[in-house]
This record gives sequence, C-alpha cells and structure tokens, in this order.
Amino acid sequence: MILLLQAAPLVTLLILLASGRAGPLPACGVALALALPAIAVSLPEGVALTTFLPAETLRALWLALQVVAIITGGLLFQAAVARDADTAPRTPTPARIFAATLPLGCFLESVTGFAIGGVFALAALRAMGIGGAVAVAMSVQALVLVPWGGLGPGTLLGATMTGLPPHEVARVSAIPTALWMPCLAPLLWALQARAGVVVPAREKAMQALMLAVLGGLMLGLHWVLPFEVIGVVATGIVLLWALWRADPPREPVAALRAAGPYLVLAAALLASRAIPGAPAWQPFAELPAFPLTHVGLVLWAVALPLLALRPRPVSAFAGALRRSGRPIAVLLLYVLLGRWLAGGGVAAGLAEAMAAAAGGTAMFLVAPLGLLAGFVTGSNVGGNAALMPVQQALGATLGLPPLLVPGVQNFASGAGAGMSIAVVAMLCAIAGGGTRPTQVWRLVWPSMLMVLALGTGTLWMLS
Repeated sequence: MILLLQAAPLVTLLILLASGRAGPLPACGVALALALPAIAVSLPEGVALTTFLPAETLRALWLALQVVAIITGGLLFQAAVARDADTAPRTPTPARIFAATLPLGCFLESVTGFAIGGVFALAALRAMGIGGAVAVAMSVQALVLVPWGGLGPGTLLGATMTGLPPHEVARVSAIPTALWMPCLAPLLWALQARAGVVVPAREKAMQALMLAVLGGLMLGLHWVLPFEVIGVVATGIVLLWALWRADPPREPVAALRAAGPYLVLAAALLASRAIPGAPAWQPFAELPAFPLTHVGLVLWAVALPLLALRPRPVSAFAGALRRSGRPIAVLLLYVLLGRWLAGGGVAAGLAEAMAAAAGGTAMFLVAPLGLLAGFVTGSNVGGNAALMPVQQALGATLGLPPLLVPGVQNFASGAGAGMSIAVVAMLCAIAGGGTRPTQVWRLVWPSMLMVLALGTGTLWMLS
C-alpha cells in the first residue's frame, strides 16, 4: 500500500501528460495533491507533515528563484540581440542547426547551468523558422553535459555526499558521456529530417567527427584540467569549429561585431566565476547561495545595456518579461513537486523498493534509478541529493568499486535532468503553439535508451 501511494504522484503525472488531457500546469497540480499522502507515509518518525510542507516549499521557492533570474535574464538577452530581420528567418542549414544545438547550447550550459543552454538553443532554432516539438527536442540536446553544467555543482554535491573526490567521480561519469556523444548523431539527423532539413552524407561525417572529438575531449581533459572547467573548454573548442563551418566569416570585422554580445556575455560569466567569496544570500545552508555574481544577475547586467541601445527598448523589455510568465509558472510547480518528493523520502523509498525487488540483478537498476532521479527533480543537484546515498549503499552491497556507482549515478541523473519533466515543460512553454512534453519525449526516447545502455554497460565493463 505504501509503495502504491509513493508511486501515485509520478505515475498519474506521466499518464495525464501522455494522454494529452491535461497540460503541464494542471497535471502537476494533480501530482502535488497526490504527493501529500505519499509524503505522509514516507516521512521519518517524528517529522510532521505540517512542519515539513512549509519548510520544503520555502526551499523549492528558493531554488526556483535562482532559475527564474536566469530565465528572465536569458529572455532579455535574446530580446537585446534579436535581429531586426527576425521576420525573415535565417536559412536552416544542417551545419547551423548542429552548431546551435550541441556545441553552442552545451557551451552556454557549461558556463551557466540551469538549462539556459536549452533556452538559447531553442531561440536560435526559432530564428531559423523551426518550432514545435522538434525544436524543443533538438534544444534538449544542448543539455547532454549537465554533470559539468554551471561548473558542476551537482557533481560536487553528489561526491561530497559520498565522501569521494569530485574530480574522480566526474572522471567516471565522463566514460559513458564520451560514448554517448557520437551515439547522438543519428538522433540529431532524424530530428533535422523531421524539421524538413536533409543532412548530406558529407555533413553527417563532419558532425559525427565533431561529436567524437567532443566526447574524447570530455574524457581526456580530466587528466589535465579540474573537472569544473572541462565542459567549458571542451565545448568551446568544438563550438569555434562548428560556428566556422556553419557561417564562414567573409568579413571578419562584421562577424566579430555580430558575435560581440555573446563574447561579452561569455567573458562576463567566466569573470564572475573567477571572483572568490562574492557576497551572497544563503538562507538555507544545504542549498546553493545567491551571490552577487549569480548567473541570472550577470545576464541582467549584460542584457539591460544592450537592450537600451535597441529601438523601443521598453516594449522589448516588457515583451520578454511577458514571455517568461508561463515558463516561470511551470518551473515553480515542478520544482515544488521535485522538492516534496525528494525531501519527503518518496523518491528514496521508491528506489529502495525497486532495488530490494531486483535482488541479484540490482546492478541493472543503477542507471534507471539515476535517470529517474534527474527526470523527476529536474536537476543534477536534486537527483544526486535524492538518490546518491541510496546508490552508494547499493554499490557497496554489490561489491562494486567505490567510484563506479556514484559516477554512473551522476551521469544518468544529469542526463535525466536534461530531459526532465520540469525542463521539457519549461521549454515547451517557451516554444508555445500548444507544444506538449509528451510530444518531445516521443522524439528523444532513443536518447534515454542510450543513457540506460551506456550507464549499465559502464558498470558491467568496469565492475
């Protein structure tokens, strides 16, 4: 009976989203209502539901605030750099689509985190006239390096919880990640074909090569660089290559001028990360602080002066904030659901029940549980916070090397976060046009299978 109560919120949420009878907001509202009895039977003895709910709700709002700052800042920056000829979309060539999704999106995600890479990839695709579920599905490919996103806070948290060196946990996570990169190529080509863009054989070979190089850099750079900057360096190298192929600059000065706002943003973000001990507000010791150098504040600081230089800046400012309304509402509800389920012990209870039922085959649950943790919580921080201790204990029971299960958990949780309920619902809200998360998941399910296969394969090969 307890297991049924614990499973009810997620199962009902997925059924409602899959049926198309409820949008992301009402479906999450139903899941939140069903979460109440699930939490009541999962809370530790001595913890009252009336005490837990206000405390966790405040924590959820605190986490959501940080992402809200990034969403609004990102949309303001997009409005500031939007071309005057936006009504005439850029031609969607295979090279441009590839550059906008994986290299550019992953680079921005590595610098900022919080799914901002997907937001920018979606904006770039819409500027090419590509929208709907296929645009969101391609934007999700910008979130395949989440364990290194935002300089890796989720990886750091997961390693800290296990008492293991974060760099070594990231190195293990890089093994399935390096294999995942080239495996994504056929999915990218299929999505481009759905968008009406046929990828020639020569272009396929170049994209596959760039993905293989990216995977190799993600793995190899762990021997020479700290894990926090590896995502930025690896994607930055491939990004320059991809952008040069997509739009070879005929006039270097004009190309540099067009890239100026992005270079300023990247420099500002990297500079902000280099300032140690910036003043910060941290009402919850176990949750990330909100420093003056926060990504969202940097985005606002860069976007507002650029926006002021555009015609009708007030109108552009108001329009960007209006577009952020629905994504913010979706984000708030799904972060709240994730915090309730993780903090209330529901996610851990489901994981422990599944592991107990699997018995000797429990090793095959490590990757699915990690994927589920990121998928439900919407972040690698949340996914690792919810299940890393459970996964570490499971690995010890199975007699696996101490770094192996945490590394695979980190990989799978990050992958799940990139395709999560909260992130996909937010991107669908930005895309508009009635785009639904289930439409996107129908397009990216091969990527989920790759994560499960590569995560499990890594465990099997290295155990």
